[in-house]
Amino acid sequence: MLKNRLIDLGFSKRIMQEATLYKGLFLGRVITQYKELYKVATENSELTAEISGKFRYSTTTLSDYPAVGDFVILDRDNSDSGNAIIHKVLARESMFVRKAAGTANEVQVVAANIDTVFICMSLNNDFNLRRLERYLSIAWDSGATPVIVLTKSDLCEDIPARLAEVNTVAIGVDVIITTSIIEDGYKSITKYTTCGKTVAFIGSSGVGKSTLINLLIGEDVIETNKIRKDDKGRHTTTKRELIILPLGGAVIDTPGMRELGIESANLSKAFADIDELAGQCKFINCTHNHEPHCAVRKAIEDSLITEERLLNYQKLKKEAKYEGLNFKQIEKQKINEMFSDFGGMKNARDFIKAKNMMKK
Repeated sequence: MLKNRLIDLGFSKRIMQEATLYKGLFLGRVITQYKELYKVATENSELTAEISGKFRYSTTTLSDYPAVGDFVILDRDNSDSGNAIIHKVLARESMFVRKAAGTANEVQVVAANIDTVFICMSLNNDFNLRRLERYLSIAWDSGATPVIVLTKSDLCEDIPARLAEVNTVAIGVDVIITTSIIEDGYKSITKYTTCGKTVAFIGSSGVGKSTLINLLIGEDVIETNKIRKDDKGRHTTTKRELIILPLGGAVIDTPGMRELGIESANLSKAFADIDELAGQCKFINCTHNHEPHCAVRKAIEDSLITEERLLNYQKLKKEAKYEGLNFKQIEKQKINEMFSDFGGMKNARDFIKAKNMMKK
Protein backbone atom coordinates (compact mmCIF):
# COMPACT_ATOMS: atom_id res chain seq x y z
CA MET A 1 0.00 0.00 0.00
CA LEU A 2 2.78 2.40 0.97
CA LYS A 3 4.75 1.54 -2.14
CA ASN A 4 1.70 2.23 -4.32
CA ARG A 5 1.23 5.60 -2.57
CA LEU A 6 4.79 6.61 -3.42
CA ILE A 7 4.24 5.61 -7.05
CA ASP A 8 0.94 7.52 -7.22
CA LEU A 9 2.71 10.58 -5.83
CA GLY A 10 5.09 10.34 -8.77
CA PHE A 11 8.21 9.40 -6.81
CA SER A 12 10.10 8.03 -9.81
CA LYS A 13 13.50 6.37 -9.72
CA ARG A 14 15.08 9.61 -10.94
CA ILE A 15 13.54 11.60 -8.11
CA MET A 16 14.48 8.99 -5.51
CA GLN A 17 18.05 8.94 -6.83
CA GLU A 18 18.36 12.74 -6.74
CA ALA A 19 17.04 12.78 -3.18
CA THR A 20 19.92 10.55 -2.01
CA LEU A 21 22.26 13.52 -2.52
CA TYR A 22 20.74 15.14 0.58
CA LYS A 23 21.84 12.99 3.51
CA GLY A 24 19.77 13.24 6.68
CA LEU A 25 16.91 15.01 4.91
CA PHE A 26 13.57 13.75 3.57
CA LEU A 27 11.80 13.74 0.21
CA GLY A 28 8.29 15.06 -0.22
CA ARG A 29 5.91 16.41 -2.86
CA VAL A 30 3.92 19.62 -2.57
CA ILE A 31 0.22 18.71 -2.76
CA THR A 32 -1.37 21.99 -1.65
CA GLN A 33 -0.13 25.56 -1.76
CA TYR A 34 -1.32 28.39 0.46
CA LYS A 35 0.09 31.92 0.61
CA GLU A 36 3.37 31.12 2.36
CA LEU A 37 2.71 27.58 3.58
CA TYR A 38 2.62 24.23 1.80
CA LYS A 39 1.10 20.84 2.49
CA VAL A 40 3.66 18.21 1.59
CA ALA A 41 3.16 14.44 1.23
CA THR A 42 6.06 12.23 2.32
CA GLU A 43 6.59 8.50 2.51
CA ASN A 44 4.93 8.36 5.92
CA SER A 45 2.59 11.33 6.27
CA GLU A 46 1.24 14.67 5.13
CA LEU A 47 2.55 17.76 6.89
CA THR A 48 2.59 21.54 6.75
CA ALA A 49 5.85 23.07 5.59
CA GLU A 50 7.50 26.44 4.97
CA ILE A 51 10.69 27.44 3.20
CA SER A 52 13.87 27.99 5.20
CA GLY A 53 15.30 31.44 5.82
CA LYS A 54 18.36 30.53 3.75
CA PHE A 55 16.10 29.41 0.88
CA ARG A 56 14.19 32.70 1.01
CA TYR A 57 17.37 34.78 1.18
CA SER A 58 19.07 33.01 -1.72
CA THR A 59 16.03 32.94 -4.01
CA THR A 60 16.08 35.71 -6.61
CA THR A 61 12.93 34.99 -8.66
CA LEU A 62 9.37 33.91 -7.85
CA SER A 63 9.72 30.91 -10.19
CA ASP A 64 12.29 29.41 -7.79
CA TYR A 65 9.71 29.07 -5.00
CA PRO A 66 7.92 25.73 -4.48
CA ALA A 67 4.70 25.09 -6.39
CA VAL A 68 2.07 22.35 -6.40
CA GLY A 69 3.66 19.23 -7.91
CA ASP A 70 7.22 20.11 -6.90
CA PHE A 71 9.44 17.49 -5.29
CA VAL A 72 11.16 19.06 -2.29
CA ILE A 73 13.75 18.22 0.34
CA LEU A 74 12.58 18.62 3.95
CA ASP A 75 14.18 18.51 7.39
CA ARG A 76 11.59 16.00 8.71
CA ASP A 77 8.81 13.64 7.64
CA ASN A 78 6.36 14.25 10.49
CA SER A 79 4.77 17.26 12.17
CA ASP A 80 5.44 16.30 15.80
CA SER A 81 7.59 19.38 16.39
CA GLY A 82 5.95 22.05 14.22
CA ASN A 83 6.14 22.91 10.55
CA ALA A 84 8.64 21.11 8.37
CA ILE A 85 11.29 23.22 6.65
CA ILE A 86 11.80 23.07 2.87
CA HIS A 87 15.49 23.35 1.97
CA LYS A 88 15.49 22.49 -1.73
CA VAL A 89 13.23 22.20 -4.77
CA LEU A 90 14.42 19.33 -6.99
CA ALA A 91 14.85 19.71 -10.76
CA ARG A 92 11.52 20.07 -12.54
CA GLU A 93 10.66 17.94 -15.55
CA SER A 94 7.82 20.26 -16.59
CA MET A 95 6.24 23.46 -15.33
CA PHE A 96 3.44 25.87 -16.15
CA VAL A 97 4.05 29.55 -15.50
CA ARG A 98 2.07 32.76 -15.53
CA LYS A 99 2.95 36.41 -15.13
CA ALA A 100 3.21 37.33 -11.46
CA ALA A 101 0.67 39.89 -10.28
CA GLY A 102 2.09 43.36 -9.81
CA THR A 103 5.34 42.69 -11.70
CA ALA A 104 6.57 43.74 -15.12
CA ASN A 105 8.51 40.68 -16.19
CA GLU A 106 8.54 38.09 -13.41
CA VAL A 107 6.71 34.80 -13.77
CA GLN A 108 5.65 32.32 -11.12
CA VAL A 109 5.17 28.58 -11.38
CA VAL A 110 1.56 27.49 -10.88
CA ALA A 111 2.12 23.73 -11.28
CA ALA A 112 5.13 21.47 -11.82
CA ASN A 113 6.09 17.93 -12.87
CA ILE A 114 2.96 17.24 -14.92
CA ASP A 115 3.21 14.32 -17.36
CA THR A 116 0.05 14.93 -19.40
CA VAL A 117 -1.95 18.14 -19.75
CA PHE A 118 -5.50 17.83 -21.05
CA ILE A 119 -6.49 20.83 -23.16
CA CYS A 120 -10.27 20.96 -22.83
CA MET A 121 -12.54 22.59 -25.39
CA SER A 122 -16.28 22.05 -25.60
CA LEU A 123 -17.97 21.17 -28.86
CA ASN A 124 -20.59 23.87 -28.46
CA ASN A 125 -20.12 27.66 -28.22
CA ASP A 126 -16.59 27.47 -26.74
CA PHE A 127 -15.14 25.80 -29.87
CA ASN A 128 -12.29 28.03 -31.07
CA LEU A 129 -9.27 26.82 -33.07
CA ARG A 130 -7.25 29.98 -32.42
CA ARG A 131 -7.62 29.52 -28.66
CA LEU A 132 -6.63 25.89 -29.06
CA GLU A 133 -3.43 26.93 -30.87
CA ARG A 134 -2.62 29.24 -27.96
CA TYR A 135 -3.07 26.45 -25.39
CA LEU A 136 -1.01 24.04 -27.49
CA SER A 137 1.86 26.55 -27.62
CA ILE A 138 1.79 26.90 -23.84
CA ALA A 139 1.44 23.15 -23.24
CA TRP A 140 4.33 22.15 -25.50
CA ASP A 141 6.59 24.72 -23.85
CA SER A 142 5.83 23.39 -20.36
CA GLY A 143 7.52 20.05 -20.98
CA ALA A 144 4.28 18.11 -20.45
CA THR A 145 2.60 16.13 -23.23
CA PRO A 146 -0.62 17.78 -24.44
CA VAL A 147 -3.80 15.81 -25.18
CA ILE A 148 -6.84 17.59 -26.63
CA VAL A 149 -10.12 16.71 -24.91
CA LEU A 150 -13.27 17.71 -26.78
CA THR A 151 -16.09 17.86 -24.23
CA LYS A 152 -19.88 17.99 -24.43
CA SER A 153 -20.06 15.91 -27.59
CA ASP A 154 -23.79 15.46 -26.94
CA LEU A 155 -24.24 19.14 -27.87
CA CYS A 156 -22.51 18.85 -31.24
CA GLU A 157 -24.49 18.13 -34.41
CA ASP A 158 -21.51 17.25 -36.63
CA ILE A 159 -18.64 15.70 -34.63
CA PRO A 160 -16.65 14.45 -37.69
CA ALA A 161 -16.56 17.99 -39.12
CA ARG A 162 -15.36 19.46 -35.81
CA LEU A 163 -12.75 16.71 -35.45
CA ALA A 164 -11.46 17.42 -38.96
CA GLU A 165 -11.02 21.09 -38.00
CA VAL A 166 -9.13 20.19 -34.83
CA ASN A 167 -6.82 17.84 -36.72
CA THR A 168 -5.62 20.76 -38.87
CA VAL A 169 -3.93 22.28 -35.79
CA ALA A 170 -3.41 19.24 -33.54
CA ILE A 171 -0.07 18.22 -35.05
CA GLY A 172 1.35 15.22 -33.21
CA VAL A 173 -1.31 15.45 -30.48
CA ASP A 174 -3.87 12.85 -29.40
CA VAL A 175 -7.49 14.01 -29.64
CA ILE A 176 -10.24 12.38 -27.58
CA ILE A 177 -13.98 13.05 -27.34
CA THR A 178 -15.96 12.95 -24.08
CA THR A 179 -19.43 13.54 -22.72
CA SER A 180 -20.68 13.70 -19.15
CA ILE A 181 -24.28 12.67 -19.84
CA ILE A 182 -23.48 8.94 -19.92
CA GLU A 183 -21.78 7.04 -17.12
CA ASP A 184 -18.60 6.07 -18.97
CA GLY A 185 -18.41 9.14 -21.24
CA TYR A 186 -15.06 10.10 -19.72
CA LYS A 187 -13.34 6.67 -19.86
CA SER A 188 -11.20 7.58 -22.88
CA ILE A 189 -9.01 9.82 -20.71
CA THR A 190 -8.23 7.14 -18.10
CA LYS A 191 -5.51 5.53 -20.23
CA TYR A 192 -3.40 8.61 -19.45
CA THR A 193 -4.06 8.54 -15.68
CA THR A 194 -1.97 5.52 -14.78
CA CYS A 195 0.09 4.82 -11.65
CA GLY A 196 2.98 7.22 -11.22
CA LYS A 197 1.65 9.75 -13.73
CA THR A 198 0.43 13.25 -12.96
CA VAL A 199 -2.15 15.01 -15.14
CA ALA A 200 -3.69 18.47 -15.25
CA PHE A 201 -6.45 20.25 -17.15
CA ILE A 202 -6.41 23.62 -18.90
CA GLY A 203 -9.04 25.41 -20.95
CA SER A 204 -11.75 28.02 -20.67
CA SER A 205 -14.06 28.05 -17.66
CA GLY A 206 -17.27 26.11 -18.07
CA VAL A 207 -16.01 23.57 -20.63
CA GLY A 208 -16.16 20.64 -18.21
CA LYS A 209 -12.70 20.43 -16.60
CA SER A 210 -14.02 20.19 -13.05
CA THR A 211 -16.63 17.64 -14.11
CA LEU A 212 -13.94 15.43 -15.63
CA ILE A 213 -11.77 15.74 -12.51
CA ASN A 214 -14.70 14.76 -10.29
CA LEU A 215 -15.40 11.73 -12.50
CA LEU A 216 -11.75 10.64 -12.20
CA ILE A 217 -11.80 11.10 -8.42
CA GLY A 218 -15.13 9.31 -8.09
CA GLU A 219 -16.83 12.04 -6.08
CA ASP A 220 -17.77 15.73 -6.34
CA VAL A 221 -14.63 17.23 -4.83
CA ILE A 222 -14.35 20.16 -7.26
CA GLU A 223 -17.21 22.67 -7.56
CA THR A 224 -18.53 23.00 -11.09
CA ASN A 225 -20.29 25.74 -13.01
CA LYS A 226 -21.86 25.82 -16.44
CA ILE A 227 -20.92 28.28 -19.18
CA ARG A 228 -22.90 31.49 -18.80
CA LYS A 229 -24.97 32.97 -21.61
CA ASP A 230 -21.98 35.12 -22.57
CA ASP A 231 -19.99 31.86 -23.00
CA LYS A 232 -17.31 32.94 -20.50
CA GLY A 233 -18.07 30.66 -17.59
CA ARG A 234 -16.74 31.22 -14.09
CA HIS A 235 -13.67 30.07 -12.19
CA THR A 236 -14.70 27.55 -9.54
CA THR A 237 -11.42 26.20 -8.12
CA THR A 238 -10.13 28.39 -5.29
CA LYS A 239 -7.02 26.57 -4.09
CA ARG A 240 -4.10 24.79 -5.66
CA GLU A 241 -3.87 21.09 -4.92
CA LEU A 242 -2.69 17.67 -6.07
CA ILE A 243 -5.22 14.87 -5.63
CA ILE A 244 -4.45 11.13 -5.66
CA LEU A 245 -6.80 9.24 -7.99
CA PRO A 246 -8.41 6.00 -6.74
CA LEU A 247 -7.33 4.03 -9.83
CA GLY A 248 -3.77 5.33 -9.72
CA GLY A 249 -1.86 8.47 -10.56
CA ALA A 250 -2.66 12.02 -9.54
CA VAL A 251 -4.35 15.15 -10.87
CA ILE A 252 -3.31 18.74 -10.22
CA ASP A 253 -6.10 21.29 -10.06
CA THR A 254 -5.21 24.94 -9.65
CA PRO A 255 -6.98 28.16 -10.64
CA GLY A 256 -3.65 29.39 -12.02
CA MET A 257 -3.88 26.84 -14.82
CA ARG A 258 -6.92 28.72 -16.14
CA GLU A 259 -5.09 32.07 -16.28
CA LEU A 260 -2.05 31.11 -18.33
CA GLY A 261 -0.77 33.79 -20.66
CA ILE A 262 1.64 33.43 -23.52
CA GLU A 263 4.69 34.37 -21.41
CA SER A 264 6.22 31.04 -22.38
CA ALA A 265 5.34 29.30 -25.65
CA ASN A 266 6.74 26.64 -27.97
CA LEU A 267 5.67 27.83 -31.39
CA SER A 268 7.90 25.42 -33.30
CA LYS A 269 5.83 22.45 -32.07
CA ALA A 270 2.42 24.11 -32.01
CA PHE A 271 2.99 25.41 -35.55
CA ALA A 272 5.22 22.64 -36.88
CA ASP A 273 3.59 22.85 -40.32
CA ILE A 274 4.46 26.54 -40.68
CA ASP A 275 7.94 25.85 -39.32
CA GLU A 276 8.54 23.20 -41.99
CA LEU A 277 7.19 25.42 -44.76
CA ALA A 278 9.26 28.39 -43.57
CA GLY A 279 12.38 26.34 -44.19
CA GLN A 280 11.46 26.25 -47.87
CA CYS A 281 11.07 30.02 -48.26
CA LYS A 282 13.60 31.87 -50.43
CA PHE A 283 14.58 34.24 -47.62
CA ILE A 284 15.72 33.07 -44.18
CA ASN A 285 13.92 35.92 -42.42
CA CYS A 286 10.79 35.70 -44.54
CA THR A 287 7.81 37.31 -42.79
CA HIS A 288 5.34 35.37 -44.98
CA ASN A 289 3.61 38.57 -45.97
CA HIS A 290 4.73 39.86 -49.39
CA GLU A 291 8.13 38.27 -50.08
CA PRO A 292 8.57 36.39 -53.38
CA HIS A 293 8.87 32.59 -53.39
CA CYS A 294 7.31 32.27 -49.92
CA ALA A 295 6.38 28.63 -49.25
CA VAL A 296 3.95 29.61 -46.51
CA ARG A 297 1.98 31.97 -48.79
CA LYS A 298 1.96 29.25 -51.45
CA ALA A 299 0.52 26.77 -48.92
CA ILE A 300 -2.25 29.23 -48.11
CA GLU A 301 -3.04 29.67 -51.80
CA ASP A 302 -3.18 25.88 -52.16
CA SER A 303 -5.49 25.62 -49.08
CA LEU A 304 -2.94 23.52 -47.17
CA ILE A 305 -3.08 25.94 -44.25
CA THR A 306 -5.42 28.83 -43.53
CA GLU A 307 -4.70 32.54 -43.46
CA GLU A 308 -6.20 32.61 -39.96
CA ARG A 309 -3.63 30.08 -38.70
CA LEU A 310 -0.74 32.18 -40.03
CA LEU A 311 -2.21 35.37 -38.52
CA ASN A 312 -2.61 33.67 -35.15
CA TYR A 313 0.98 32.41 -35.30
CA GLN A 314 2.18 35.96 -35.98
CA LYS A 315 -0.03 37.30 -33.19
CA LEU A 316 1.37 34.79 -30.67
CA LYS A 317 4.92 35.62 -31.75
CA LYS A 318 4.22 39.26 -31.01
CA GLU A 319 2.66 38.48 -27.61
CA ALA A 320 5.61 36.27 -26.68
CA LYS A 321 8.00 39.03 -27.81
CA TYR A 322 9.35 36.89 -30.66
CA GLU A 323 8.16 39.27 -33.38
CA GLY A 324 10.59 39.48 -36.30
CA LEU A 325 12.38 36.23 -35.37
CA ASN A 326 12.29 32.97 -37.29
CA PHE A 327 11.94 29.61 -35.53
CA LYS A 328 15.68 29.04 -35.04
CA GLN A 329 16.15 32.54 -33.66
CA ILE A 330 13.22 32.02 -31.27
CA GLU A 331 14.75 28.80 -29.93
CA LYS A 332 18.14 30.49 -29.50
CA GLN A 333 16.54 33.36 -27.59
CA LYS A 334 14.67 30.94 -25.33
CA ILE A 335 17.87 29.05 -24.53
CA ASN A 336 19.65 32.30 -23.71
CA GLU A 337 16.77 33.29 -21.43
CA MET A 338 17.02 29.93 -19.66
CA PHE A 339 20.72 30.52 -18.98
CA SER A 340 20.45 34.27 -18.38
CA ASP A 341 21.96 33.89 -14.91
CA PHE A 342 25.16 32.75 -16.61
CA GLY A 343 25.14 35.51 -19.21
CA GLY A 344 23.81 33.37 -22.06
CA MET A 345 24.31 29.90 -23.49
CA LYS A 346 28.01 30.36 -24.33
CA ASN A 347 28.90 31.33 -20.76
CA ALA A 348 26.74 28.48 -19.46
CA ARG A 349 28.72 26.00 -21.60
CA ASP A 350 32.00 27.48 -20.30
CA PHE A 351 30.71 27.17 -16.72
CA ILE A 352 29.73 23.50 -17.18
CA LYS A 353 33.06 22.74 -18.90
CA ALA A 354 35.06 24.34 -16.06
CA LYS A 355 33.00 22.46 -13.48
CA ASN A 356 33.65 19.14 -15.20
CA MET A 357 37.37 19.89 -15.38
CA MET A 358 37.44 20.45 -11.61
CA LYS A 359 35.95 16.98 -11.05
CA LYS A 360 38.79 15.27 -12.92
